[in-house]
Formats: sequence, structure tokens, C-alpha cells
Amino acid sequence: MTFFTFVHVLISLIGIISGLIVLAGLLASDRKDGWTLIFLVSTAATSLTGFGFPYQGFTPAIGVGILSIIILIIAIAARYPLHLAGPWRWVYVVGAVISLYFNVFVLVAQSFQKIPALNALAPTGSEPPFAIVQGIVLLLFIAAGFACLRRFHPVIR
Repeated sequence: MTFFTFVHVLISLIGIISGLIVLAGLLASDRKDGWTLIFLVSTAATSLTGFGFPYQGFTPAIGVGILSIIILIIAIAARYPLHLAGPWRWVYVVGAVISLYFNVFVLVAQSFQKIPALNALAPTGSEPPFAIVQGIVLLLFIAAGFACLRRFHPVIR
């Protein structure tokens, strides 16, 4: 593993861990201001550093990275300059949950590629075990997203 890859993975893990803390905050209607900043910055850094790997044509990873940056820009705008006012509350919640989902989606995909026991179950990433795990992750994030939309009503400062 190169130093660049190590840094990218470390930033990704920081984004996922801080994102899970932010998700818990959304469910509790707690803004988690410090954790939110860490989550948004590390998630943006994850996407941006992902573009630093050798280019070998357009891949799903590049597509996810582009979508992630667009969604993060909107979520950051909703959270900071627009202060979660009016519809920007739900825009932020949806953007934050999708951004975290993208990070977890990539974590699962990389786990199936790099962990021998998982790779044996789905060596090409198109086998049922991979699809089942990704489907479960997607359903969990959809459920969490709807719960966050119902519960996150912070005091606007």
C-alpha cells in the first residue's frame, strides 16, 4: 500500500466514523457541530483524494466521487450559509445521509476486494453475496434517512 493510498483510506475511515456519529446526532435531533465539520471535511477529502489515483478510464468509483462532491457541496451550503432554515434542513439531512452511504458503499466494495474471505464469496463483485450485503446496506441507509428526516429538528442558531 502506498502512502497516498494509506492517507486516502485513513481519511475515508475518519469520514465513516464521524459520519456515523453525525447520523446518531441526526436521529437525536442533535447538531453535533464539531463532528459534522469533521465528517463533511473528511468526506470531501475522501472524494477529492480518490481522484488522485491513476486514471484508467471512467469507472463507477469516479462516478460516485463526482456525485459525492456535488451532494456534499449542496449539503455544506444547506448546513452552513443557509443555516438549515426551511427546506434546507431536509436538504442537509438527505445530503449528509447519502454522503455517508457512498462512503460505506465503497467500504463494502473494497472489503470484498481486499479481504480474502469476502473475496472468495464474490471475486468479481457481481455475485449474490456482494449484492445482498450492498442491498442490506442500502435499505439500512434508506430507513435511517427517513428516520433522520422525521427526527432532526434542531434549534436554528
